[in-house]
Amino acid sequence: MTSSSSVPRLVVAAPASGSGKTTVATGLMAAFAGRGLAVSPHKVGPDYIDPGYHALATGRTGRNLDAYLCGPEMVAPLFLHGARGCDLAVVEGVMGLYDGAAGEGELASTAQVAKLLRAPVVLVVDASSQSRSVAALVHGFASWDPEVRIGGVILNKVASDRHEELLRRAMDESGVPVLGVLRRARALDTPSRHLGLVPVAERRTEAVEAVAAMAARVREGCDLEALLALARSAGRPAGEPWEPPVVPMAGRRVVAVAGGPAFTFSYAEHTELLSAAGAEVVSFDPLRDERLPEGTGALVIGGGFPEVYAAELSANEPLRREVAALAGSGAPVAAECAGLLYLCRELDGLPMCGVLDAKARMSERLTLGYRDAVAVSDSALAVAGTRMRGHEFHRTVVEPDAGPAPAWGVRAPARRVEGFVHRGVHASYLHTHWAAEPGVARRFVERCRTS
Repeated sequence: MTSSSSVPRLVVAAPASGSGKTTVATGLMAAFAGRGLAVSPHKVGPDYIDPGYHALATGRTGRNLDAYLCGPEMVAPLFLHGARGCDLAVVEGVMGLYDGAAGEGELASTAQVAKLLRAPVVLVVDASSQSRSVAALVHGFASWDPEVRIGGVILNKVASDRHEELLRRAMDESGVPVLGVLRRARALDTPSRHLGLVPVAERRTEAVEAVAAMAARVREGCDLEALLALARSAGRPAGEPWEPPVVPMAGRRVVAVAGGPAFTFSYAEHTELLSAAGAEVVSFDPLRDERLPEGTGALVIGGGFPEVYAAELSANEPLRREVAALAGSGAPVAAECAGLLYLCRELDGLPMCGVLDAKARMSERLTLGYRDAVAVSDSALAVAGTRMRGHEFHRTVVEPDAGPAPAWGVRAPARRVEGFVHRGVHASYLHTHWAAEPGVARRFVERCRTS
C-alpha cells in the first residue's frame, strides 16, 4: 500500500451524461478489487446513489468530492483522507467532463476535480452512430483545457468488429490511446426512478449481480494493465489529508442516525465528524425499528426516498411517537430533505411524525441545483449568519400550516427563505456537507442530551 498523497488514481469522465461512466467506473473498481488491490472509490458532485454501488464494488466507503459544497481547497484533503492506505483510487465524474455548477465556470466540474487531484482522465465515449467523428470529439475535449490530461479513451456501445476497426483507426490519428472497447449490450440491471438509480440498500442482491456484470464487461473489454500504468502517472495533489477535529465531550452522548432503505443519503464524513466531536453514533431503520436506540439524545435523519416507503413509515406508529417525543423535549434533530418529509404531519395523506405543522406531497416538478445559503435563525446546527452551500434535489412539496422560523436564506439562484427551525429541530430540503463547516457537528453534539 502507498501513502494517500502518492496513491495511483484515475478520473473516469465522459463528454455527456448517459455515456457509460457509472458502468465503467464501477466495473473498474470491482475488477481491480478482484485482483486484490485496495481500491478507494470516489464520486464527483453531490450524488448519494452511485457511491453505494462503488462501496459494493470495493468493500470501502464511497466518498464524494464536491468543490461547490466544500470549496476547491477541500477536494484534495478529502480525497487523501478517503484514499489513505489504498493501492488505487478511481473517481467517477459527473455529467460531461467540463460541466459544473450553472453559471460558475469550471466550479464543481469533473475537469476541476481532476486538476485539483493532478489525476489523468479516462474519457468514456458513446461511440454508437459514429466512426471517424469520434476522433474529432476526443480531440476537442483533449485540447479544450491544457491542464486537463486525457490519458486514454474507453469506447462504449461499439456495434461490431468492423465498427471497432474503424474507431481504432480514427483514434490512431488523434494520438489519444484506446484503453478499452465495450460492445453494445443489453442494459445492465441498474433500474432507475425519479431521482436516478435505485439505491443499493433497496436491492442488494440484484445490485451485487449488477456490479459483478460491470466488472466482467470491464475485464473483457479494457486493458487493465495500461489503465493501472496510467493511474501511476498521477502527480502529487497539494495539501494534507483531512482529519475531523477531535473535541472531547463529557458524558455519554448518543446520536441516532436514520438508515435503511428509506434513508440512504449521507456523507461518510458526517458520522466521522459526529464521532470526533464526542458522540456515540448509532444507526437505526425507521422501517423496522419501533424504538430509537437506547439513550438517544439527538437525531439525524438524512435524505432518501420516504415517498416510496410512506405506507411502511406511517405504519410504524411506535417509532413515530418516539421521534415526536424526542423533538418535543427540545433535543437536537437535524433533518435533510427526506428527513424533513418524515417530520411533517403527513406525506401524501399518510400520517408521519407530526413534529412540523406541515403537509408534504409528491410533485411533478423536479427541484434541482446548488444553493448558496445563510442561516437566518439560531439552531442546533448553526448560529444565524453562518454561510453554507447546499444542494437541492427532490420532487416533493412541503406546505406548512403554521409559520416556524426559517432555517436558511437562500441567496442564489433566487432569494428566498427555506426550511424550518423549531425548538431543537433544524429541517430543510438542503443537503449540506459538514466538512465545509466542522463547527456544525460540534455544536450539534454539544446540545445532545447526555445519558
